[in-house]
Amino acid sequence: MMMRRRGRPLVRAAATTAVVAGTAGAVRHHQEQKYANQAAEQQAAYDDAYQQGAAAAQAAPPPQAAPAPSSGGIDMQQLKQLGELHDAGVLSDEEFAAAKAKVLGGG
Repeated sequence: MMMRRRGRPLVRAAATTAVVAGTAGAVRHHQEQKYANQAAEQQAAYDDAYQQGAAAAQAAPPPQAAPAPSSGGIDMQQLKQLGELHDAGVLSDEEFAAAKAKVLGGG
């Protein structure tokens, strides 16, 4: 007499594998969406900061001709203004260094 096995282990194994694979796929999809949203938010923040810097640069009055440096020393107000323009992104590192050297009397 032949003995029959109870249940269907092959079907059960296939179903379990399908559930595990489906869950892993759903988790992966969720993580990809999360990272894509984070990247989009970060890019939007960078774009906003850039737009604010550009608006500030357009709103800033044009630089006036620098007065002749006094024999007393350094024009701190002009250095401060150059620093603000550099921080706002209006001046590049090279432009800032050249302007600072001019104010300090180095060129």
